[in-house]
Amino acid sequence: QVQLVESGGGLVQPGGSLRLSCRASGSIFSIATTGWYRQAPGKQRAWVARISSGGTPMYADSVAGRFTISRDNANNTMYLQMNSLKPEDTAVYYCNRIPPRSWGQGTQVTVSS
Repeated sequence: QVQLVESGGGLVQPGGSLRLSCRASGSIFSIATTGWYRQAPGKQRAWVARISSGGTPMYADSVAGRFTISRDNANNTMYLQMNSLKPEDTAVYYCNRIPPRSWGQGTQVTVSS
């Protein structure tokens, strides 16, 4: 099985930016639709963005225009560039296949002053 590991989270002020990485143990982004989910405390896990095997992106309305999903197939890495961050973006962010399979540890993003 291809394992996915998220990284890049942290504490950022409102209006700031973060770049999350999703590193795979093998080839996946060139052959499967993958994406990002997030889960805030006490809330359901929500889909954030996806990218097809061909590289076509799609975003949830809540992040469209602020987040950008991309991937580097050669390095088996997918990214989520997050700009103009809001406190509402605070959550644990996960990457996965779409539809998702097993979940990893995720990476914490906290947007606060």
